[in-house]
Amino acid sequence: MKLNSEQKEMLGKLTSFEKKVLFACTKIPKGETRTYGQIAKEIGKPDAARAVGNALGKNPIAPLIPCHRVVRSDGKLGGYSARGGVGKKKRMLKLEGAKN
Repeated sequence: MKLNSEQKEMLGKLTSFEKKVLFACTKIPKGETRTYGQIAKEIGKPDAARAVGNALGKNPIAPLIPCHRVVRSDGKLGGYSARGGVGKKKRMLKLEGAKN
């Protein structure tokens, strides 16, 4: 993913944990989802699903970093802090062909 200097600066303000979470999101293919718990396990913090959600809420360059592809373990969408909220998350996933 190519980032401009402004985007790099915004990401530079995040903690290393937050950056790991967002980087993990970049690996989720279009049309697929992962759970908060799956992301937590992927970054080596299996008990940090809630912290993953908090980190996603700080994504300064959504949807470029596709945090909308992360959902709850029960299949519900969870939150989306970018403009448009959960309704936008639902529409984006539908456009991508995700099952949620």
